[in-house]
Amino acid sequence: MEDQRLQSIWSRIGIGLVLGLVVVAGLLLFADIRAVAHLITLFHWSYVPLILSLTLFNYALRFLKWHYYIRLIGAKTMGWRDSLRIFIGGFPLALSPGKIAEPIKAVWLKHYTDVPVARGIPVVVAERISDGLAVLLLSTLGVIAYPQYWPGFVIVLGGLLAIIMVSQIRPVALWMLRRGERLPFISRFSRHLHEFYESLYQLFGPKSTLIAVGLGMASWLGEGIGFYFVLRGLGLPPSLQTASIAVFVLSFSTIIGAVSSLPGGLGAAEVSIAGMLALTLGTPQAIAASATLLIRFFTLWFGVALGLVVLLTSRRLLLLEVTTTQDSRWKVESGK
Repeated sequence: MEDQRLQSIWSRIGIGLVLGLVVVAGLLLFADIRAVAHLITLFHWSYVPLILSLTLFNYALRFLKWHYYIRLIGAKTMGWRDSLRIFIGGFPLALSPGKIAEPIKAVWLKHYTDVPVARGIPVVVAERISDGLAVLLLSTLGVIAYPQYWPGFVIVLGGLLAIIMVSQIRPVALWMLRRGERLPFISRFSRHLHEFYESLYQLFGPKSTLIAVGLGMASWLGEGIGFYFVLRGLGLPPSLQTASIAVFVLSFSTIIGAVSSLPGGLGAAEVSIAGMLALTLGTPQAIAASATLLIRFFTLWFGVALGLVVLLTSRRLLLLEVTTTQDSRWKVESGK
């Protein structure tokens, strides 16, 4: 029988799937179902292979970052194939509220490499923060052109940089840990918190951060260009301005979706994409809604589908069939 904790994860992913349907319905009602349906039937589907290739390009570079990170924390014996399974299998976990299920990747990593979970969870944190910095940097020119986005840009950028800086100033970070250890609840996890911090310190070093953000910028730029081709497929004329705005809109909306803590950024990202398209390009509601639905299908939902395939075909490898030992730890059933 499947472990109750994993059943909870599946239920959280299910919440994201249901919310996704609600968001789709909301966009269709907002823009007129018939108008959106008509535009999608007129979409130039010849662009789809190129758009999906750019999405896969995004995934490939983000995987390189993931694999680089796990080697930094000691998972040097991890094979590419198993590492890729964990990486792709984690895509559906983003649908959990607040991405609360994503740390399960650290549990999977432990069973492949014996890297402690407390050292693995910072990889998930570093992935998100480096992605955040990457899309913020891609948004910079757009924010300069549309200064109404400056407040949100500065707040998020400041928050991400503060986390990195505090992690790298060891006296400050260790002082905060010691203060936290005085609290009864936190003191129970003192050893794990120190292990968590040491991993975070390593991942946020200058060299590793530069590499991670560089990979992130290239990967999200690819996805932004994919969004440009979605707009082209809906009939918008080709131009450097349209391409630049496509990258800006998708990048900034990715940030909004992330800080919303909604499953997969659902709702927040869609509203942002549609609204920013109307503001920056003056697109009608039907085109904005159609572009939003298509790009989310070609990115978020494409990734979720790939992840579900991995989870359903690699059940034992990804700990979806586990037994609970007497010390409440998970282990993979051997020899099966």
